[in-house]
Amino acid sequence: MSELRPGARASAVLVPLWRDADGAWRLVVVRRTEGGAHSGQLAFPGGVCEPRDGSTIETALREAEEEIGLLRSSVTTLAELPPVGTHTTGFLIAPVLARIERPSEWRLASAEVAEVFEPPIDPWFEPDARHFADDLAPPPWAGIPLPYYAIGAHRLWGASERILTPLLARIRDGEWPDLRR
Repeated sequence: MSELRPGARASAVLVPLWRDADGAWRLVVVRRTEGGAHSGQLAFPGGVCEPRDGSTIETALREAEEEIGLLRSSVTTLAELPPVGTHTTGFLIAPVLARIERPSEWRLASAEVAEVFEPPIDPWFEPDARHFADDLAPPPWAGIPLPYYAIGAHRLWGASERILTPLLARIRDGEWPDLRR
C-alpha cells in the first residue's frame, strides 16, 4: 500500500474502462449519495482499505463489487496509478486502472451510490475538455478556480480529476495500446 501522510486514511478506487459496441472506451463513474464525506460528488468506485484486503488492488476490487456489483471475474487490472490525496477529507487514494466486461446492469449499494455514469473518454482528449469553476470547493478553497470535466449536468473534480487528467495523457500517448481506438 502507498505511504500515508500523517493522519491520512488509506483508500483505493477502481478506474474502470469498457469498450462499447461502437468501439469507444467508456469510463465508469459513480455519483455519491447525499450525506457522506463526498456527498453528491462524482467519483470512482472505491473506499477505505481494510486489513483483510491485503493490497490496494484488493480494496479497489472489493469496493467496486460492493458499490456497483462489478464482479472481480469481469475485471482485468492494468496498472496501479500514482496515489492522490484529498485536501478536505483526509484520504490518500490509490487508483487502480482496469479494463472491465460491463455487466448487463449495475447493482448499486443505495447507501453509497446514487447513480452510475458511463461517459466516453474520447471527448476528454480535446484541448477544451477540461473546464474551471470557482464554486466547487468548500472554504477555505471556495472562490479558487478548480479544474473539472463535465459529465452531463455534473462535474468530476477534486481527487477524481487529479486521477483522470494524467491518466488521459498516458492513454493518449499510447502507454496501454489496447486502450486506443
